Amino acid sequence: MRRGFYLIMAAQFFSSLADNALFIAAVALIQQLDGPDWMTPMIKWSFALSYVVLAAFVGAFADSFPKGRVMFFTNTIKILGCLMMFVYAHLGLAQHHQVYVVCLAYALVGIGAAAYSPAKYGIITELLPPEQLVKGNSWIEGLTVVSIILGVVLGGALISPKVSGWLLSIRVPGMSFGVETPAEAAIVVIALVYLVAAIFNLLIPLTGVDYPRQERNPVRLLVKFGCFVGTLWRDRLGQISLAVTTLFWGAGATLQLIVIEWGRVQLGLPLNRASILMGVASIGTIIGAMLAGRIPLRRALAVLPVGVLMGLTVMLMPVVYHRVFVYGLLILIGALGGFFVVPMNALLQHRGHVLLSAGHSIAVQNFNEQLNILLMVAVYSLMLGLHWPINTIIIVFGTVVALLMLLIMGWNRYNHRYHPDLDLVIGSRAHGTALRCE
Repeated sequence: MRRGFYLIMAAQFFSSLADNALFIAAVALIQQLDGPDWMTPMIKWSFALSYVVLAAFVGAFADSFPKGRVMFFTNTIKILGCLMMFVYAHLGLAQHHQVYVVCLAYALVGIGAAAYSPAKYGIITELLPPEQLVKGNSWIEGLTVVSIILGVVLGGALISPKVSGWLLSIRVPGMSFGVETPAEAAIVVIALVYLVAAIFNLLIPLTGVDYPRQERNPVRLLVKFGCFVGTLWRDRLGQISLAVTTLFWGAGATLQLIVIEWGRVQLGLPLNRASILMGVASIGTIIGAMLAGRIPLRRALAVLPVGVLMGLTVMLMPVVYHRVFVYGLLILIGALGGFFVVPMNALLQHRGHVLLSAGHSIAVQNFNEQLNILLMVAVYSLMLGLHWPINTIIIVFGTVVALLMLLIMGWNRYNHRYHPDLDLVIGSRAHGTALRCE
């Protein structure tokens, strides 16, 4: 791996670390403001909405400038989101309006993340050849999951009574920063983590890859983006990998929320301890991602049955209570998810790079994944609003994931039945069937 790849990994680690810690801090703010239960998933919803709204534009933005500089700029936007979340209480608004300010601030962080992602994944395809994409993705996904683990643990620790008490006791002579609550102290620390990520962004070297001049007319960008979406969905390899990653990330975002609520209701855990459960599941994802790194790109589609098994395994959550079994089950769920999504992600990146461009293909991927997150999180919020028991929600969730994966497997078999040479296309830069999106 090249030196630039390790700088990308470091930047991604700290940025993702801050993203996940900030989610816990934002939930703590909502609870501090006595927001309703359904507002917690709405935080995640507002974050995903930024991806969907900006999807047609961030690919062109990522391909218009050196991607390391794009990553720096978008991390700056995340820092601004933190500042907006921090000053929510100093705007003189009613308490229920302050809750909406927190959601808007998290949506601003989502805007930064939406523009960050095409640059982060796009630069990998610029640095690595196709035969190293699965390995590179396994490293990136593995490190991302490590950052998720440490991020949710960091977020939980920052709002815990002991750590937050220490942070709030810090005083600078002659200065007052207005930090009064554990959540506010956590947000200040998280903003500093984003700053570290931004410094690594500046160190990423130029790759020497140039793209044609990007379209700037918003209407034409929307039309071209629709064409890009159609291109990947028409490709018989792209459509399967896109369907799987779309399902996985929507399910993963919903599962994070489910685990927090399940920990609170079934296990009686406060937020700072329930957040650790998310980290435990992510340990399994690291294991699965590392094992998936051994799978060659041409064998990526062989992991589809693991997705069905993951959905079925989730349905065991209502019957476990003992800590050992809880942790073991969450690790297994995470491992199954990491094992089947890494090869699918690599295959999708490869086909997107062949058919479109690095930035545009990742933008299409993010659009589909975040749109599914909006759908699944909205359904989860509705079920909470209707006062469904969390264990009922878990059974419905696991069943839907397993059934959808079975449908995708049937779709893949249909494609191979009528196109038996399909596997020969994997890993080749010569087999592009892109539409002309002019």
